Amino acid sequence: MICGSPILANSAELPSSSWVQFDSFTYTGVNPFAEQLGLDNTKYLNPILAGFYPDPSICRVGPDYFLVNSTFTYFPCIPIWHSTDLVHWRQLGNVIDRPTQIGSMAGLHLSEGMYAPTIRYHAGKFFIICTFIGGRGNFFVTADKPAGPWSDPIWLPDINGIDPSFFFDQSGKAWVVHNDEPPDKKSLYNGHRAIWMAQVDLQSGKIIGQTHLVVNGGTDLSKHPIWIEAPHLFMHEGFHYLIAAEGGTADEHSEVVFRSKELLGPYVPYEANPILTQRDLPRDRHDPITCAGHADFVQLPNGDWWSVFLACQPYEDVMFNTGRETFLLPVHWANGWPAILPAKTPLPRALPRPSLPAQAEPAAPTTGTFTQTDSFNNSQLAPSWLFVRTPTSNWYSLQDRPGSLLIEPRSIGLSSTDNPSIICRRQQHATFSTSVLITINPSTADCDAGLAAFQNEGHWLFLAIRCIKGSAKEIVLEQMNASDSDLALNPPPSSQRLAAGPLPPGSKKIWLMIDGVGCRYSFLFKTDDKNDWSKLKENVDGSILSTSKAGGFQGVTLGMFARKR
Repeated sequence: MICGSPILANSAELPSSSWVQFDSFTYTGVNPFAEQLGLDNTKYLNPILAGFYPDPSICRVGPDYFLVNSTFTYFPCIPIWHSTDLVHWRQLGNVIDRPTQIGSMAGLHLSEGMYAPTIRYHAGKFFIICTFIGGRGNFFVTADKPAGPWSDPIWLPDINGIDPSFFFDQSGKAWVVHNDEPPDKKSLYNGHRAIWMAQVDLQSGKIIGQTHLVVNGGTDLSKHPIWIEAPHLFMHEGFHYLIAAEGGTADEHSEVVFRSKELLGPYVPYEANPILTQRDLPRDRHDPITCAGHADFVQLPNGDWWSVFLACQPYEDVMFNTGRETFLLPVHWANGWPAILPAKTPLPRALPRPSLPAQAEPAAPTTGTFTQTDSFNNSQLAPSWLFVRTPTSNWYSLQDRPGSLLIEPRSIGLSSTDNPSIICRRQQHATFSTSVLITINPSTADCDAGLAAFQNEGHWLFLAIRCIKGSAKEIVLEQMNASDSDLALNPPPSSQRLAAGPLPPGSKKIWLMIDGVGCRYSFLFKTDDKNDWSKLKENVDGSILSTSKAGGFQGVTLGMFARKR
């Protein structure tokens, strides 16, 4: 089962004897700043959600705070988090956790799928609105409780573009503000977009009346601002405030703000925009944080305002493998305008905590240095585990052999746009190690099974045990480093074998490890009860997994993969 979702059939129906047995999975991540900054219980560390947790949106209900992120074509989709102090977050589950909610994502590239969800609370219900790129477009779901169950999608056929956000006015009307094409679909330059707003009927998903232009181009159309997107609308002291991202999601990313006395405008840009960016700092600065933007705001009971937003932590130049992460900073108001950071100010890694009651650290930490081990003793997977696209068949089990995860080797590879037999979690640190224990049974299928570092269809590394007739024959390291155009060739390119070595005859228990420091990944293994790790290959160039080389919007995931031979 996935987070309580009825994906698996009764375990008695599963041919588990031929499946690969994974007995434990351990991830360790090191954040050097956690010790360097001398944190105590009065401060918090950025990012608050380390690793591939982009496009955060937040809302408050009484003393509770809820946050969601994009997942693209990973499933379950849209993690939902809970906190009472804005610092410690516990994942309640996932919003799209039933395959029937969205159907198959087969054929979609990894950077399609679920874009930029927004969470809001209105009239006793939670609302999440999102864009399904490559699917049916924009939709929203509702729930009485944030842990779910969440409804099937209500599609918004008249809302085009991306990044929709709800605003509920004082009379209770529902408005959707979103990115779309410029007026008359006439782009004046590359990256020319606009922000639009329309009233929506929550029962049918249809627009009521006409769609209204809110912002054309961005803060100053004459300067050709690009990619105005991720809008959020709120009221404060008689003004409607519109915050939005501008400049694209790379180094030029920023957050800007507009305001208007009237809901439909005109919206005036703040003369000191942007209110958040890191693009005005030297590129060669030490330990940079980059790409800051795509923010959402929340107000505390005492009147303070805080913002969550995405940013990145490169290990070298513009390269990062951890993806876009969730950060937290206070919002300061002056002369009726909000700002997050003054110009040319490096984003701080540690700050005083919000003025909220202290909350215990969750069992699964989301930032700092930590180790997590899953021994697969539960009847369902933890909500942080991910599948690549929607699983539509029963190819894994936790019930057949309690204390182990069984995965069926299938012929679907990591370069496919289908649903391969991989179950993965996010790489959350530049310095990390992850290991898995595999038990080889006499009836284990002819397959390659092991540990993958996966960025997208064209960029991955796979450390595998080659099994033939129930025996582990050798250890193999494969690499795929291919563009989308390469993968579209017929036939597409094959993966490259980087290293291989024999395994001792009769090996039954085999540990595999990937160890990473920045762009350098090393691959190790050990067998049975031996204490020492053997190095298959060191210092492999992991920069092929960086967003700047691989493209896309997601970070690296690390997981258990089995492939039929």
